[in-house]
Amino acid sequence: MNCTSTRLPYRDTGYFSKIITDYLDKSPKLNPFYEHTTDIAGIESAIEQRKKFSNHRDILVAELEKQYAAVPASPEVQQNIRLLHDANTFTITTAHQPVIFTGTLYFVYKILHVIKLAAWSKEQLPQYNFIPVFYMGSEDADLEELGKIYLGGEKIVWDTRQKGAVGRMNTKGLEKIIHRLEGELGVLPYGKELIALLKECYNGKDSIQQSTFKLVNVLFANYGVLVVIPDNANLKKSMERVFEEDIFHQTPSAIVEQTIEKLSANYKVQANPRAINLFYLKDDIRSRLVEEEGGYKVQDTTLEFTAEELKHELMEHPERFSPNVILRGMFQETILPNIAFIGGGGELAYWLELKDLFQYYNVPFPVLVLRNSFLLVEKKWREKADNLGFSILDLFREERLLMNELVKRDSSAQVHLTSGLRDTNAFYDHLKTLAGNVDSTLQSHVEALKTKSLKPLHELEKKMLRAEKRKFGEQEHKLQQIKSALFPNNNLQERIDNFMPYYAKYGPAFIDMLYEQSLSLKMEFIVVEI
Repeated sequence: MNCTSTRLPYRDTGYFSKIITDYLDKSPKLNPFYEHTTDIAGIESAIEQRKKFSNHRDILVAELEKQYAAVPASPEVQQNIRLLHDANTFTITTAHQPVIFTGTLYFVYKILHVIKLAAWSKEQLPQYNFIPVFYMGSEDADLEELGKIYLGGEKIVWDTRQKGAVGRMNTKGLEKIIHRLEGELGVLPYGKELIALLKECYNGKDSIQQSTFKLVNVLFANYGVLVVIPDNANLKKSMERVFEEDIFHQTPSAIVEQTIEKLSANYKVQANPRAINLFYLKDDIRSRLVEEEGGYKVQDTTLEFTAEELKHELMEHPERFSPNVILRGMFQETILPNIAFIGGGGELAYWLELKDLFQYYNVPFPVLVLRNSFLLVEKKWREKADNLGFSILDLFREERLLMNELVKRDSSAQVHLTSGLRDTNAFYDHLKTLAGNVDSTLQSHVEALKTKSLKPLHELEKKMLRAEKRKFGEQEHKLQQIKSALFPNNNLQERIDNFMPYYAKYGPAFIDMLYEQSLSLKMEFIVVEI
């Protein structure tokens, strides 16, 4: 699959927060909030810390073997599971919820990034093994967020009345969306292959987490990606101490609140801890645990516990306790021999709140890597942009600013007015110099005359610009089309569009192309013309 690519700094896109651009620029203000640098030295440092930590490798391997017994595991996957027994094997991890049909493009980008970083790390440090891991946040209960996709700019929503953790929900009802997809994508070169895959994975019998597991396994098994589903009693047992201290002593919230106080001096805080950072997870319930009148209650239910009952519940059924965003990362890093975490801007922002919490529990803190971002530009959109006189990089700017530029550039009246304003400015600057040579006090008088003269001319320029824009209706419509396709909903393409239209058109070569274009630790925004 042929393509060309261009890179630009994340800061130049205008779509990333100050805390993330400062992190990428290595601002000293953020140094206290992370452990390792994003380079090979940081990887080596993380490895040395991880070596000192008592890992749960045998439990992890045992649970992965059970999990993969349900699917055909590729030789690469089987080998990577075996390698986890080795003390010189480490994981590089990304995480995401089981959004239906992968949700947005960056779901795929994240996974390809861990694959690329694992391969790069092996090249740099051949004495170690590095395993790419997709950690599934299947206990998330935000169905409104996880139960939708966008196709051709239209939002398609899964119609289900199920409640609780989305990962545990049955896939029944998704066949209606698959039927819709078949009508739109089935005619493309790889459309039938894609629809067959969706029907196999989302079969109406499996849970969402099992279906997502199957889909990710098919798409990335040849790269050796391991999917970890942490909704598991044996894995959660490793967190008993932390969960107990969170429930009965609120230790994690106290630590994170202190970090947030320091971090918020310069940045907007991404996630705030609660007194108890656990949900109770059972059947179709995933609701917050709250302390209330000397006991504990599961919010929005009739379930109540005494302290002793809740301690017993935690010991006997650790799978019924689900960590929120404050504790999820520590759970991940406790069960995996992990050295690097790849996440989006929002994820990294809340990870920067957690370093002191990790230190308190002596859990190694990973290298934090901003996930790869792409803008995919098909030939027809590049040609349309060229016809308007804009480069693809120009299109990151606001539509209003681009239209102003287009009108000023292509309108003869605007060209003459701009030239006149430039000449007027030059005239007053020259007059100011002459007056200053006679008497320096006259310069301020000339500056005042210049301001008075230019003000009505600038007002005239604005009025002419508005009037001229009406003559450029066709160009404005074309620009709106381009912006809508490449920046849907005035957002980055990767945060809205799904991978399926591209896969239906290009097949597995689309995944391979993205892998080839993926960066390891460079962390730059990538524009790919396909």
